[in-house]
Amino acid sequence: MTYVLLIIGFVLLIKGADYFVEGSSKIAAALKISPLLIGLTIVAMGTSAPEATVSIVAALDGSAGVAVGNVVGSNIFNITFVVGLAAVIFPLTVGSETIRKEIPFTLLASVALLILISDISLQQMDGNYLTRSDGFILLLFFAIFLYYIFEVARKDRKNTQNTKNTTNGKPKWGKNTLLTVGGLAAIIFGGELVVNNATEIAISFGMSETLVGLTIVAIGTSLPELITSVTAAIKKENEIALGNIIGSNIFNIFFVLGLASSISPFAIEGTIVIDILLLIVITLVLLVFSRTNYKVGKMEGGLLAVIYIVYMVYIIIRN
Repeated sequence: MTYVLLIIGFVLLIKGADYFVEGSSKIAAALKISPLLIGLTIVAMGTSAPEATVSIVAALDGSAGVAVGNVVGSNIFNITFVVGLAAVIFPLTVGSETIRKEIPFTLLASVALLILISDISLQQMDGNYLTRSDGFILLLFFAIFLYYIFEVARKDRKNTQNTKNTTNGKPKWGKNTLLTVGGLAAIIFGGELVVNNATEIAISFGMSETLVGLTIVAIGTSLPELITSVTAAIKKENEIALGNIIGSNIFNIFFVLGLASSISPFAIEGTIVIDILLLIVITLVLLVFSRTNYKVGKMEGGLLAVIYIVYMVYIIIRN
């Protein structure tokens, strides 16, 4: 029965995120917001809702390893496998603003997390912790990011005032609102099913909570990002494909872990430091790839996907 509930949870997460993204994206489009901005905000937050739900529920249940491992594992999966697969399908063009601001902001999120949990190294404490004050610091960074997004949106709306309105017909506000709210409800319920049942199954096989978070839960909650970015790549919507990943990773660290630790501070396993260091390295790799002709090509995408496969083998052996 546990396996059945786990599958039901994943289905609710995926379909819930799908409906949430569909409804909220149409609302955002009706408000004349650019595709990149939609990817960085509405789509990113919608596809990150499973991570938010799972990590917050895990933190409240005292499963710190699942909460942190889920976020770090999801971010690694997003940058390597999701971006890699999307780029293999169709090379992702990267705008100059994304290279100069959004990707560095993603890098900042990973570095900030590493510093905040390095209590043993920096403060000679008996363990690494993500405290309530650390959570407030992460939420403050998230507020700064939201301010940046608000400024981008303000400039974007000003630029579109002089463009011709190409919207066909009136937006279906009722239907889109229902999709958004219903999708969010499915995400919340599905997230609780996933964290409870995945943890129970994995621990019964002798896996640590952190490994559970880094693998089963991380991949499961990142499926909405994978589906969204791959679909966007197929439709040649590069800005949504990459903006979704960048926005999701920023949202995961600053908001998800910030809110989770603000609600319930928790201890951090020492091995997660290695995974955060890898996250920093692959974010730098993505930045380098993006600066090459302002795109992530098929070969670069393939390399990113291979990095994730090697990483998966490593953490399974490490356990």
